[in-house]
Amino acid sequence: MNKILLIIRREYLSRVKKKSFIIMTFLTPLIIAGFYGLIIYFSYKGISDKTDKIAVVNEHKTLTEKLTSNKNVTYEYVDKSFENLKKILAQTDYDYILYLPDFNIDSPKGIQLIGTKQASLTLDGRISDSIEDLIRDYKLKKSGISQTDLDNLKSSVNIDVKKIGDTGEEENSSAGASTVIAFVAGVLMFMFIMLYGVQVMRGVIEEKTSRIIEVMISSVKPFQLMMGKIIGIAMVGLTQFLLWIVLTFSISALAIGAFVNKDEVKKMATSPQISAAQQVQTTALNDSPLGDIQQSLQNLDLGKIITIFIFYFLGGYLFYSALYAAIGSAVDSETETQQFMMPVMMPLLLGYALSLSVVTNDPYGNVAFWLSMIPFTSPIAMAVRLPYGVPAWELSLSIVILIIGFVGTVWFASRIYRVGILMYGKKASFKEMMKWFWHKA
Repeated sequence: MNKILLIIRREYLSRVKKKSFIIMTFLTPLIIAGFYGLIIYFSYKGISDKTDKIAVVNEHKTLTEKLTSNKNVTYEYVDKSFENLKKILAQTDYDYILYLPDFNIDSPKGIQLIGTKQASLTLDGRISDSIEDLIRDYKLKKSGISQTDLDNLKSSVNIDVKKIGDTGEEENSSAGASTVIAFVAGVLMFMFIMLYGVQVMRGVIEEKTSRIIEVMISSVKPFQLMMGKIIGIAMVGLTQFLLWIVLTFSISALAIGAFVNKDEVKKMATSPQISAAQQVQTTALNDSPLGDIQQSLQNLDLGKIITIFIFYFLGGYLFYSALYAAIGSAVDSETETQQFMMPVMMPLLLGYALSLSVVTNDPYGNVAFWLSMIPFTSPIAMAVRLPYGVPAWELSLSIVILIIGFVGTVWFASRIYRVGILMYGKKASFKEMMKWFWHKA
């Protein structure tokens, strides 16, 4: 046991003391925050600032009402023919030409949008919606129903989605909040298992090719060496993950403190006029989908989710890293790992793809249940299911099966590892690895 602890200590300290580890640990939350901030900023700026000027050539005999311009699309009706306008479009200040032929009002066909550049899908959707509204208004007037009468018939329905918790009490729920956390958990789980599992494989290959392994194996057993390496790198990953959580919350708190002036907030709170306006804004926010998601996030047991996520990260990592260690021991260079990597990665990729598609749509279905039970897929599938709520017996059963799967995988991998680390110059195959497995020490 002492030898395993020494190997764990060596693997852990040799990695956390690296400048690259320290730099990336502190920079990653900033890089991710900046990355998504830029995406949101430019997406919003592109949507809000973009305005297309469209020349409308209307040849429809009865559709005389004009399309309504908005902040993103400006419609300008022209008296020129469609063919002539196409020829001089490049010399005008119009971005596109919208051609409305004399189509059948019940089956609109022949409408064209032409420009010197390709129209975006968003612009196509906006124009389609505007034309659909125009045709709808025309039909309403033709049938004798005014737009005001139709609007009065509509009622806004807001459903309070609740879930009965383990205590029997009702809790606010939100598919949006659960889905967002599920996607984040699934992506992080996949990324961590791949990242740190591959580190184990590379570490074994480096020690094997440098012949350091021969010196180490003279004083420790192969199983102790493999377990020390796996657990040591697991602790590195756990340290980095916990630091990212702390740094993320710290950066969020600093950002809020930097952009929100406490004196102004206090002044606004004591001002009757502003307080009333704030109350209206708060009510509107609470009634919006964003408000529902915010409230649902408060009702989620994030501490429990993070704790179970860490367990499944460790369990999934230990499960796969044992296989990666076996692969590293069987080859002499990283280029030879491709044929062995695919069978190991396929279950992980399958679990990742199905978890972010099938499980998020039906977290209580048969597919979600079995994916969260099989050790090859349970770390990602269960991480995705957690925000939706998982029955205690399913969670317990999944944990027990994952532990059994880890122990079995380590035993299987260690039998290959003990022979493979001392093999040089011979290309391994699956058949050869099975011989190592059955080889008696």
